[in-house]
This record gives sequence, structure tokens and C-alpha cells, in this order.
Amino acid sequence: MENFEPVVVAFACHYCAYTAADMAGTKRLSYPPNVKIIRVPCTGKVDMIHIMKAFEKGADGVCVAACLDGDCHFKTGNVRAARHVDYLKKFLDEIGVGGERLEMVSISAGMGEKFAQIATEITEKIRKLGPSPVRIA
Repeated sequence: MENFEPVVVAFACHYCAYTAADMAGTKRLSYPPNVKIIRVPCTGKVDMIHIMKAFEKGADGVCVAACLDGDCHFKTGNVRAARHVDYLKKFLDEIGVGGERLEMVSISAGMGEKFAQIATEITEKIRKLGPSPVRIA
């Protein structure tokens, strides 16, 4: 398992988290290439089925990266996303996948360094957990 490189899918809010990821790139801050970013208009539009599909398609971990509390461009999209993530973490525990494979983070557009740090931390966490039990060889 020492050669295991996890696949992490990050659903990133267009206005904040995706812009922070872009800033990290602009500043040439390194973060693991394992993190596959999917830009979404708002994390509130990330349905639970999208997260489950990411696991089904081979993700070892999923991150939902939203705006800071009270800063959502769609008013309460990040609150809705947080409810979905909380529910799915419990569900993933129940079905044996592990809720710790799903994270929600809040980040603003100007936090490129924070995005790189979070991406690194999540990748390391998933690397320690090993491959997802859903992963189909």
C-alpha cells in the first residue's frame, strides 16, 4: 500500500474555493496533483448523488469546498451543502465506506495558501486511510 496514490475529488464553489485554487496556482504554490477539481456554480448545487457518483467512479476521498459562512453568493448554498455533507458522512459510515473520506471546508477567494494546505492535508489523510472500499479494480 506504500505506492497508493489517492484520488481526491474536490467540488469547488466558482466564486470562492475555485478562485482560491486558481490563486494557489498563480502563486505557484504546490499541492498534490491527486486533487481533481470540479468547478460548480455553488456547492449548494452539489447533490448527494454527485458525491456518491464520485466514489463510485473511483474517488478515494471527496471534498466540498464552499464559501465562508455568510458569504455565499447564492445566500445559503453553503449551508445546504453542509447539511448534505453531514448526512452523507453518516451514510458512508453506515455502508462501510467511512464518513472520514468526505470533507467540507469553507474558504474565500483570497485564500490560495489555505487551499494548498487543505488539499495537502486531505490527500495525506486519504493516503493513510488507503483505497476506498468502493473502488472497482
